[in-house]
Amino acid sequence: MGRFKKENSKDLPPLSTGSMSDIIFMLLFFFMVITTMRESTLFVRVNVPQGSEIQKLEKKSLNSYIYVGVPIDERKFGSAPRIQLNDQFAEVSDIKAFIESERAARDEVDIPFLTTTIKSDKDVKMGDITDIKQELRQVGALRLMYAASRRVKDTY
Repeated sequence: MGRFKKENSKDLPPLSTGSMSDIIFMLLFFFMVITTMRESTLFVRVNVPQGSEIQKLEKKSLNSYIYVGVPIDERKFGSAPRIQLNDQFAEVSDIKAFIESERAARDEVDIPFLTTTIKSDKDVKMGDITDIKQELRQVGALRLMYAASRRVKDTY
């Protein structure tokens, strides 16, 4: 008696890898377009206070950040709270030039929506924050936001 073998017609054809490189490059370009780079390196310690009424920003691209805190390298820069604008330490009098340069870098349509965010350490004196606010008021930067972390609810 002879044995008859059926051809196995259930095998799948080999997978074509010709378009795999196109898919990889599309993903690469997609992530390159949507990724934002860190704008500045922090030279000050910022442990933001906790808040109960926190809202998220709609457009983070329209934000200018002012960092206030004790320098990370205290031996080099001292232990007094310092102001950081972009990647350098600054004084209160430098805030006016900083805000004007931020406005010059934006479209004219976006200027009314620019928000200045103060990321301050919770141990910084309120007098320092008031000096910054007075300088912002003189420049006309009246949209102000304070960075805070969400308060952990107390459990009893």
